[in-house]
Amino acid sequence: MAERSFAREVEDLKLGEGDIFRGEGILAITKALLQSGVSYVGGYQGSPISHLMDVLADAKDVMEDLGVHFETSASEAAAAAMLSASVMYPVRGAVTWKSTAGTNVASDALSNLSSGGVTGGALIIIGEDYGEGSSIMQERSHAYAMKSQMWLLNPRPNLPSIVQAVEEGFELSEASNTPVMLQVGIRSCHVHGQFVAKDNKRPDYTLKQALENPIRDVNRIVLPPASFLHEKEKLEKRWPAAVEFIKQRQLNEYFGPSEGEVGIILLGGAYNGVMRALQQLGLADVYGNSAVPLYVLNVAYPLIDDQMAEFCANKKAVLLVEEGAPEYIEQSLNTILRRRDIQTKVAGKDVLPMGGEYTAPVLMKGIKNFLEMHQRVLLGNQPPLPDPSPVLNDPKIKALAEVVPPRPPGFCIGCPERPIFAAMKMVEGELGQHHISGDIGCHLFSILPPFNLGSTTMGYGLGPAAASAFNVAADKRAISVMGDGGFWHNGLATSVGNAVFNKQDGVILVVDNFYSAATGGQDIPSSRALNPRRKTNNSIVNAVKGIGATWVRQIDRTYDVAKMRDTLREALTSKEPGPKIIVASSECMLNKQRRVKPLFAKAVKDGKRMVKERFGVDEDVCTGDHACIRLSGCPSLSVKHTDDPLKDDPVAAIDNNCVGCGNCGEVSEAAVLCPSFYRADIIHNPTGWDRFAARLRSAVIGWLQARRRAGRVVFSD
Repeated sequence: MAERSFAREVEDLKLGEGDIFRGEGILAITKALLQSGVSYVGGYQGSPISHLMDVLADAKDVMEDLGVHFETSASEAAAAAMLSASVMYPVRGAVTWKSTAGTNVASDALSNLSSGGVTGGALIIIGEDYGEGSSIMQERSHAYAMKSQMWLLNPRPNLPSIVQAVEEGFELSEASNTPVMLQVGIRSCHVHGQFVAKDNKRPDYTLKQALENPIRDVNRIVLPPASFLHEKEKLEKRWPAAVEFIKQRQLNEYFGPSEGEVGIILLGGAYNGVMRALQQLGLADVYGNSAVPLYVLNVAYPLIDDQMAEFCANKKAVLLVEEGAPEYIEQSLNTILRRRDIQTKVAGKDVLPMGGEYTAPVLMKGIKNFLEMHQRVLLGNQPPLPDPSPVLNDPKIKALAEVVPPRPPGFCIGCPERPIFAAMKMVEGELGQHHISGDIGCHLFSILPPFNLGSTTMGYGLGPAAASAFNVAADKRAISVMGDGGFWHNGLATSVGNAVFNKQDGVILVVDNFYSAATGGQDIPSSRALNPRRKTNNSIVNAVKGIGATWVRQIDRTYDVAKMRDTLREALTSKEPGPKIIVASSECMLNKQRRVKPLFAKAVKDGKRMVKERFGVDEDVCTGDHACIRLSGCPSLSVKHTDDPLKDDPVAAIDNNCVGCGNCGEVSEAAVLCPSFYRADIIHNPTGWDRFAARLRSAVIGWLQARRRAGRVVFSD
């Protein structure tokens, strides 16, 4: 088991009334859930909320003592459907996932949930993954709130505000019979701070009580005619109730002077960035005092029309700060003001970028442009912002960019997926290029150098489904790749089942690295470890055979490049009809190292004999053609210059980051590249025999080297 442990942090969840809780935002959310009397929690891992799922898993004993049910959902759709417990019963439930990808998956359940409405508080914690560091498409969750009439909270990125948003999110949900989304970005999830804790609270109404006292309200079931009445109820009852609650609780906040010619309206999540920009412009201090009036929308949806209009009235202009496109709130603000005939100028995407992440430098430039147009006096006598174009247009910089290639992201050192794509590259050399459909997961790095494989990616577990259109008679077969996490999330039915049902003739490669590796190493049904809380060791091979697949091959060591190559070739040339499924299994090296390193270090400390394998390159043998690097791409495999005057090119070299997976040597052997790779065993706490053998080897090698230096040649029969 290699899931990350938060055992120490979990102890902080037991803090009571008046204690000071210190830690990350993601941990504060967990504590806030327990303080709010939540009855059940579920979700699916994904950045930036993976740690929330990990903490909840480690905190299961704490939650069970409180009568709180927790489980890791099979997908975001499963998590959203879990909230149906709050439809009929006054139980509070919370689920979490990565957005917007996870919200896309959960949208069907969310639509039904928001249509019928809820009785108990239903909170959806969405980890917004947006900006240059994002791993997904650039979209906003705001559209889902608007589409399905769910309320969207976007609290300021500090622990007291986040905790308050969780607690009042449940109350808002119950007051308006509507599910509430709580949006936290990566900065909110990982911001550090403190807040005054409260006692954990047992649920007022338990799931046991709900089971023993069934309730059936046909008006909350999404069937005609009730489904037609739900829309009317949303507009006439739920929305006004939410607006009234938000106003009474003052969930949105005001900062700075009460009057001013200009002002800034901003989403709560952008507060820290805006304050940093104002500080750099000399318009705010480090204590949060602003010289510009601020209206902070901790509730991004619904907007409170009266507050928006009141803030804008008697102002020359306001700047609306909302990250991402399109400008939903800016459009709404213009509508609010025009309907009230308020002529305040609204700025937003005209001075700020239409898309992209709003970092402090971006905000500083936009705010300065806004103030220069509408109230220059606030800026005082400031020098102009530096123009980045001279640096970008520097001919030396351009020349350097042409010489130094970009460094794309790639597989980790020792990743068991690297040999899979090395084998695929070899088969490509034999049979030509094939259409390769990718999936969400680590294997997407194969699209980039040095492999340059793959054509499309459509979603988690959808790799084979994305290749289904290519089920036509042709001289080549489509190849689709899917990770084990995607397989259990969505791929078994939607991809493999679909391929079997439609008698597709393509090749499906399931990369089984024992974990949901890309999201942090969480266990999944096929994990090989024995997890005391979950049933693991469920075979992917048995699952695909159970759904009807017949041509199935299991490779239980992906580092065997030759076997991978031969199996891929067989799948691409087999005459057997139906999908050809290869399950390629090896443990994720990152998780393996996390698991074995502490055990290895302890064994060495205890004086046990331990052997660590390392690989190297004999630079006297290496020719410097670098074919090994082109077929491996391991970050520990690099080049170095040699003093040999007969070699123009640098030779291959392996640095100290090597984890001894052996892929480089396997690739060299399978591709018949060169014999320059060697393996060395590093022995900790060697025995007497080890020391004797080492001395003997050194003596023999030294004797042979001496004879060579003496220019003698030894002939043998």
